[in-house]
Formats: sequence, C-alpha cells, structure tokens
Amino acid sequence: MEKLTTYERIKRVFEHKDPDRVPIYDSPWKTTIARWHKEGLPENMDYTDYLDIDRIAKMEVDTSPQYPEKVIEQTADYKIVTTKWGVTLKKWNNAESTPEFMDFTITNPDKWKEAKEKMVPSEDRIDWDYLKANYKTWREKGYWIRATMFFGFDVTHSWVVGTERLLMALVENPDWCVDMFNHCLDVNLALLDKVWEKGYKFDSIFWCDDMGYKNHQFFSVNTYRELLKPVHKRAVDWAHAKGIKTRLHSCGDVNPFIPEFIDIGIDALNPLEVKAGMNPIEIKKKYGKQIVLHGGINAVLWSDIEKMEAEIRRVMPALKESSGYIFATDHSVPSNVSLKDFKKVVELVKDIGSY
Repeated sequence: MEKLTTYERIKRVFEHKDPDRVPIYDSPWKTTIARWHKEGLPENMDYTDYLDIDRIAKMEVDTSPQYPEKVIEQTADYKIVTTKWGVTLKKWNNAESTPEFMDFTITNPDKWKEAKEKMVPSEDRIDWDYLKANYKTWREKGYWIRATMFFGFDVTHSWVVGTERLLMALVENPDWCVDMFNHCLDVNLALLDKVWEKGYKFDSIFWCDDMGYKNHQFFSVNTYRELLKPVHKRAVDWAHAKGIKTRLHSCGDVNPFIPEFIDIGIDALNPLEVKAGMNPIEIKKKYGKQIVLHGGINAVLWSDIEKMEAEIRRVMPALKESSGYIFATDHSVPSNVSLKDFKKVVELVKDIGSY
C-alpha cells in the first residue's frame, strides 16, 4: 500500500480497515521535548515532522467561568497561581508533574450557580486567529484534527471542585454533579457548533475522564449508568450526527466500563493503563472489533529501552490484528527517554506495525 497521510491512516483505523501502518500518537512531556532539542531535534521543528510520525491538530475552546488568573507566589522551584476555574494550585518549574491543588472557589451548589452564570458560550472564547492561521495547512498536509472537550467526572473533581468533594457529592448530592457535567458539556457543544459553522471542521472529539485507579474504579457501574453515561452519550450522539468520531481518555482500571462505552458508541479508548490492571491483549480479544484501542504499552518500561522494545514485539502483533489500533504507551513519554531511544521505538513500531 502507498504511504497514507495521517488523516487517511486514522480514518481507516476507525473503519477497522488495514492502513499502511499503525498510527503513532504518543504524548512526550514538555521537558522531554526540551531534552530532545538538546539532542538534535531542530528548534523550529515539531518532533512529529522530525520522526515522520502522525500529525494531530488540536482545537480547544474556553468553557470556564473565567475567574481571574493571578500569580500569588513564585520561586525558583515553583509557582502558585489561580486558574480560570477559580482553583489555586502549585506548579513546579523544572519538572513535569501533576500540580498540587491547594484551594477551590466552587465548593458547593451555590458557588457552582455563581460560576455557571459566568459560563456563557460567546465567540470570544474561541481563538479564531489560531484557526485562521493553521487550519488550511492542517488540511493540506493531511493532519487528523481533533476538538478537545472539558466535561465529566475527571476534570470536575481535579480542576473544578476537588476530588473528595465530588466523590461525596456523587452520593449525597448527585443532582449537583449531573448539573455540572451537563452544563460543561452544553457550553462545549455550543462553542464547537460555532467553530463548525464557520467552516472549521474537525475529525473527532476527545475528552479526558479518568474513572479508575490501580485495579479499581472511583465509582460503581451503576453510578456510571445513572449519572455520567447519559452525559457521555450526549457527546457521542452530537459527534456522530456530524459524522465524526469520538475518543475517550480514561486512566486506571476501567475494565467494567468498557461494555458501557461500546453501548453508547464511543469509537476509541485510551490509554489502556497496564500498571492499573488493563490487559491490552485481552481487551483486544474481547472488544477489538467494537472499539478502537489507543495505547496499551507499559510506560514504566521507558526506563529500560530493551524491555520496552521487547514489550512492543510481544503486544503489538495482537493489537494490530484486523486494524483498530493506534500506538502509544499507556501514559506519556517522560524526560528520561532520549531522542535516540524514542527514534528506535518509532522505527520498531513502523516495522512491526506495517500491513
């Protein structure tokens, strides 16, 4: 088969048809990219172009209450800031890490009501200049274009109200949770409709909703069915009405939820976190004809490139069978991975992943 563009390649994967090779779409840290620039990646070149791997363009809109963003404290090691969601957090300057969440503005239904009134889908929440500057190039070069969405359990507990607060509310005040999930989605859809109507079409929607941790889930399947699944389904139905695909990122052990995802028509699941209890080969055997799998290569092995290569040789032949697979590790690419080693992995994936 002739070499395909990223768009052509991923489209065939979503159709469960053989492409020329498995698409490659992983997530290096910013500190990893900085290291690679020191190791030979040209400063003005994207690593995907340098390595000739798949190009994914990303659209985002601002759904937040637009609380003031301020720097409260800054040192050589960290910076304490407030976010558009009213969250105070500590970010580390010289390391890629989850920030420390220190305080929240939205702490109860009344505070949520105040925030909700600020979340109006006006056109100034869309970066039109960015779209005008890049969209034509994305299409001409055959990128896959995704629209990122911000709604659901994961972003609500981590970036909006706090984990303990939301977990308790799922039991004690589920109506509040459902209102937050739905309103965030409503604003997303209204803004992305504006983008779409202006001619900036995208090929898929993507959202993060981590619902598991090591060997378990944050809540039961019944809770998912009652509170969150209908919201996910609305997003999927909206996308499918436009003829585009859906990809869910859900870390942790989400094995019990996979039939639910398939039931509402989610097209792809990422990242298949091995260390949390997800077995990508078993998932492929059970569900590979019904959902595209993205990830599933144990990122812990990045510390030993020979073990990483051995794992790819072990897992990828099964995952690529009958198409429906996009290569990535099950988390990201940390800064202990050299450009040379990542290039070796890319070359191996292209070889094993060819059809």
